[in-house]
Formats: sequence, structure tokens, C-alpha cells
Amino acid sequence: MNIFTVSNFKILSRKPSYINAFKNGTLRAVNLDLQEALSHCELCPRKCGVDRTNNELGICKTGLKAKVSSASPHFGEEPPLVGTRGSGTIFFTHCNLLCTFCQNYDISHEGYGREVDDSELADLMIRLQLLGCHNINLVTPSHVVPQILNSLEVAIEKGLQIPLVYNTSSFDNVDTLKYLDGIVDIYMPDLKFFDPKLAQKTCDAPNYPDVAREAILEMHRQVGNLKLDSGGIAQQGLLIRHLVMPGLLDDTRRIMKFIANEISPETFVNIMPQYRPCGNLDKVPELNRGLYQDEYDEAIRIAKEEGLFNFLN
Repeated sequence: MNIFTVSNFKILSRKPSYINAFKNGTLRAVNLDLQEALSHCELCPRKCGVDRTNNELGICKTGLKAKVSSASPHFGEEPPLVGTRGSGTIFFTHCNLLCTFCQNYDISHEGYGREVDDSELADLMIRLQLLGCHNINLVTPSHVVPQILNSLEVAIEKGLQIPLVYNTSSFDNVDTLKYLDGIVDIYMPDLKFFDPKLAQKTCDAPNYPDVAREAILEMHRQVGNLKLDSGGIAQQGLLIRHLVMPGLLDDTRRIMKFIANEISPETFVNIMPQYRPCGNLDKVPELNRGLYQDEYDEAIRIAKEEGLFNFLN
């Protein structure tokens, strides 16, 4: 059963937030700050401190230029993003979280992709808009926020005018997210797990649960609950993804409780069943199996029990 219906959401018709940020000079000021921050990079929770302006590499293995693995209309995202013409996804190479079970291991760990300068990245955004995409969907953007916003300035001058989606693992610094206030229209964080020990084993990031909670609260503060246009296409707001993982239903309950109680019971949540063993699971053999149907069914029951009602299943 698909619980998502347009009637559950506020209807909104608006220009993307970044248009005003560009006109009033906020975007330019943010870009200047972020370019300076790259010289001693602590933009993500890893806080590597490397000088990326001189192409020193930290955990994300990304220097001054962003790398992109692909850019195309995507029809496998959530219905409010896909609509009839697709979500304009730009997949960035590398990652600051580096889950061992990543389903895009070749992109996040092995570096599949090519470097792009600001003008090239802006052109990708414009091309996706010309193809009719409903939004620009920035996939794994946390380590390339300065590069994205520099390119955004160029793209706006070339006529970009569709919503900007920040599609993230939730391993984001709140201080960096604050730079995006009034620029990003839609946040789509993946809230993975709340167990610090598992976060340590799978991502070498025992602070992931705390970081993710704080990051998502900041995202919601900026954009609020999901808002659609009259055609059911997302214009602004928060969409949360949760990939249900084998044997981790206790974490699923804690996550659903957090969303309902600390964010909003009206939050749009995509409870995803597509976990499969990928990447390198030598250190986490308990995740070396697929998800059972009864585990997914229980995850849906938990979400309802905790008071959520705007979700896909």
C-alpha cells in the first residue's frame, strides 16, 4: 500500500530559494567563506584539516575540484521528486562517510568519475533542466558544498530555476549546513542507524548517530515539512530515507521514534527494503544477507506504531 498522497501535504508555488540568495548577495558571501574554509577543511565531521585549495586530500579524496560519476534524469527516486520527467541527479564521486556496505562502492570508495570545474558542473545542472527534470538532485554532496555553490552561481546566471535537492548520508556538520540556509530547497537525508558500535564497524564513524540527529534537526529548521505544488512535485521541505537493515529493527524503532517525536509526525519518510550485501562486509558478517520480508513488514508496523503516516511502502 502506498500511503503517500498529495492531499497529505501543503501546496506551495514558489521560486527556488537560491534565486533570492543570489539576488541579495547571500550566495556570493557564502561562497567566499566556503572557499576560504577549503584551505583548512573542516567542512564535514571528519575535520581532516587539509588544504584542498592545494589539492591536499583528506578522507573524501577530493581536492579543489569536485568529481562527478554521472548526471541524468532519474526515475527511481521518490514520487514527489520524480514526477513525470524525472529527478535531475548528479552523482558526486567519493564520500565522507564511506559505508562498507555501500551499493555504489565503485563511486564512493573506488573513485569512479571525472573532475569538473565550476562551469562544467553548472552546465550539467542546466542540461538537466533543459531535459525537463523537476529538480537538481545532488547525490553525496557533503564533501563538495563549496564546489556546488560556486557552480550554482554560474548556473543561475545561465537560467537555472528548479528546486535544489541535497541528497545526503546525514554525516554533515551543522555549521556547514547553516551556510545552505535559504539556498537549498529540499533536504533528503538518509538516516541509517543509531548504534554507535555499528557506525564504528561500518563507517569508522561512531559519532554518526549524534551527527545525523543534529544535522536533520537543522535541515528541518531550515525548510520544514515537505511542500508540493499542485501537480504533486516537491518544492520545499524535508524527506527522510531509512534503509531497513537485517537484524536492526531496534534501530529502526529508535529512528522512527526520533522522527515522530523530535522532528514531526508529518515528516515524509521513505522506508526502503532494498538492502543487499554489497561492498566489503568482512568486518560486519551480520550484514552479509538480504532483508527478510517479515523484517520489512515489521519496520512498516513500527513506523505506524510510532505515529508516522506520510511514508512509502
